[in-house]
Amino acid sequence: MGRPTVTMASYPDYPSAQRAVDFLADNRFPVEHTAIIGTNLTLVETVLGRMTTVKAALAGAATGAWFGLFIGLLFGIFATANWFAVIIVALLIGAVWGAVFGAIAHAMTGGQRDFSSTSSLRAGQYAVTVDTDFADQARQLLTRMNWQAAPTAH
Repeated sequence: MGRPTVTMASYPDYPSAQRAVDFLADNRFPVEHTAIIGTNLTLVETVLGRMTTVKAALAGAATGAWFGLFIGLLFGIFATANWFAVIIVALLIGAVWGAVFGAIAHAMTGGQRDFSSTSSLRAGQYAVTVDTDFADQARQLLTRMNWQAAPTAH
């Protein structure tokens, strides 16, 4: 199990929590005794667009081309003939097979997932925690950080 920790502060976004830890690091605090913990997690799936068999084939072709390029470079090292031709042929074969497999994989879903998306986790807030043994030192520094960031009254 981990070491006992104390929550020093909570922030509404990750950059704010990161700034606090960066301030500690700038002031020679042993930041290996800190953690940024996201709580109230939410899964966000951002829909990028409609996925068609053609788009799936194009995405597969791109992936296959990269794989073909890699294989072509490996074979090209040992080629006694034109190594450039070996790389191009491997790239083209990879792209064709990638397109075929991309189209087949999309067709096999039977229309159950006709969109592409990306997923990410987002936290509702971010807590900066510090090992208990270092809590007083961190509290003093973070108080100084908040004091420096406070607007001055005229």
